[in-house]
Amino acid sequence: MNSANKKSLLTGELIKQAAIDSIKKLNPVIMMKNPVMFVVELGTLVVLLMVLLPEVFGAEERIGFNVTVFFILLFTVLFANFAEALAEGRGKAQADSLKKAKKDIVANKVVGNGIKVVSSAELRKGDIVIVAQGEMIPGDGEVIKGLASVDESAITGESAPVIKEAGGDFSSVTGGTRVVSDKITVKITSDPGESFMDRMISLVEGAKRQKTPNEIALNTLLISLTLIFLIVVVTLAPIANYLGIELEIPVLISLLVCLIPTTIGGLLSAIGIAGMDRVTQFNVLAMSGKAVEAAGDINTMILDKTGTITFGNRMASEFIPVSDQSLAAVAEWAAISSVKDETPEGRSVIELMKKQQLSYEASLAEGGEFIEFKAETRMSGIDLLDGRQVRKGAVDAVKTWVAAQGGVIPADLDDKANAVAREGGTPLAVAVDNVMYGIIYLKDTVKPGMKERFDQLRKMGIKTIMCTGDNPLTAATIAREAGVDDFIAESKPEDKIAVIRREQAEGKLVAMTGDGTNDAPALAQADVGLAMNSGTVAAKEAANMVDLDSDPSKIIEVVAIGKQLLMTRGALTTFSIANDVAKYFAIIPAMFTLAIPHMEALNIMGLGSPTSAILSALIFNAIIIPLLIPLAMKGVTYKPMSSSQLLSRNIIIYGLGGIIVPFIGIKLIDMAVNLWI
Repeated sequence: MNSANKKSLLTGELIKQAAIDSIKKLNPVIMMKNPVMFVVELGTLVVLLMVLLPEVFGAEERIGFNVTVFFILLFTVLFANFAEALAEGRGKAQADSLKKAKKDIVANKVVGNGIKVVSSAELRKGDIVIVAQGEMIPGDGEVIKGLASVDESAITGESAPVIKEAGGDFSSVTGGTRVVSDKITVKITSDPGESFMDRMISLVEGAKRQKTPNEIALNTLLISLTLIFLIVVVTLAPIANYLGIELEIPVLISLLVCLIPTTIGGLLSAIGIAGMDRVTQFNVLAMSGKAVEAAGDINTMILDKTGTITFGNRMASEFIPVSDQSLAAVAEWAAISSVKDETPEGRSVIELMKKQQLSYEASLAEGGEFIEFKAETRMSGIDLLDGRQVRKGAVDAVKTWVAAQGGVIPADLDDKANAVAREGGTPLAVAVDNVMYGIIYLKDTVKPGMKERFDQLRKMGIKTIMCTGDNPLTAATIAREAGVDDFIAESKPEDKIAVIRREQAEGKLVAMTGDGTNDAPALAQADVGLAMNSGTVAAKEAANMVDLDSDPSKIIEVVAIGKQLLMTRGALTTFSIANDVAKYFAIIPAMFTLAIPHMEALNIMGLGSPTSAILSALIFNAIIIPLLIPLAMKGVTYKPMSSSQLLSRNIIIYGLGGIIVPFIGIKLIDMAVNLWI
């Protein structure tokens, strides 16, 4: 999803639908999921009954006051529902944009020795389909034959195509994406309705969001505070009666609504849903709110090397001449042998030529016959029109080929090839007819910007550990280039799980990123499993997050959003509880001043009358929720800091602000109310 789509999500239509949904959410069955606001709704219903049946409650003389209280309470509930509906609506808007990419696609299904054209809806798990250039991939699957460039912009928003090929960790394809070159044979891995696109739509709609442990704890706190204040308000009635003060039911309900944490209660669901929405805006799909929140507390990050830290395909990094050959000569023949080679290694040779600003006579390859790499020959190349044969491949295979044509093997070839191997690279020999020109040094290249991103993780207090099946020497080289804190060489799937469990046993939260089938067990074991979208189906199913851009450093954004989610919830909780102090000084003096004149000393706001004080506090309590919706949706800006610094920041900004803002707001509302009444 590109940035243009993201900016257009908050539209007038979305706001209108959220307003409609806020009314639908008045259903008590739905409201019971938010105990704080459910209490407010019950209070609203009681006051409504007093408005409709004033003679039953003996409230004929206070009908105007009761009607006002009813509408304020109703809007309090509606505003809270609106916040949640707006957050859900953003997810549904994103889902709608995804649904546009999910169409009924025609598929070329392999049946026996022939092809049958069917609808993608008829495909079942295990079916084999052939997808050619320009055709849409009809369902999630694994490439079992061929290599092709695939346009995945329908799900990632990125225009650059990606290479998909049979075998390895880049064989997974997604239904709804388009093949832009070549042809592939795909084995379908999901039934209709169970595809990755279907899961994406379900996830971003937010319909199945789980509550996180911190959210459950906060809910418990809010319920406890609600019960405490409910008991306090109920006991106020007999105390007031003893003092000769008649406290009407709407007044008691107003007091209860103002004192219970309605602000955070009304925004809590919106904060959680918005957290999932924010990671989606970074092209990361979270399977639950728990995954997003856990990301905010991770201490250790385990990274698979191949395809995650590195590109996964060994790329040309150096041309090494042998004997008395020149660098330009070995580079030119390496390039000519790779002109028609569409493998990642072949393309990387041409890229290295451009990077080193070397040139070659491309016209030599025109009309030549490309020789594909085969397991039995372990070479590829091109037969030129002038009769010359150019080959590149495994050193021993090319040596045998040169020797068979009467050529002499350079004395320094083996030494230079072995030096490349010792450094963890792969040497490819380059020869023309019976002359050996040199070696192409292939190595698994670290993705750009990895070192800087890992530095950022280190500053956030997160340790990085790279796991790889490479030998210790190669692993050390890659670890040094990438800038990770530690590495595990020659690791097997069980080794990755072991290191995760060891860290978890020490009380740490662990994130794991990977893209291969062998990463699936570790992704499932980790607290936060981030799978690359370029990886296998098994990896994506095991993880609780999927990065559509296949960028392992994206975990930095995910961590920041997780911390932002925690900080937002803490900030608004502090603000909500601090609000009660101001509302206390508004309502309590108003309730008891007539019977206890000395209570006037507590009327430090100088509110006009008991009636205006109650209404002003109630109105402020209602309007503060919609005013805080943008903060709940956007989140508090994350800045790396210690827990003590965070606590101080919350107390100073949101605690003190939560006291000052209501004092000012209630006073201004009181002045307006007194003009009105």
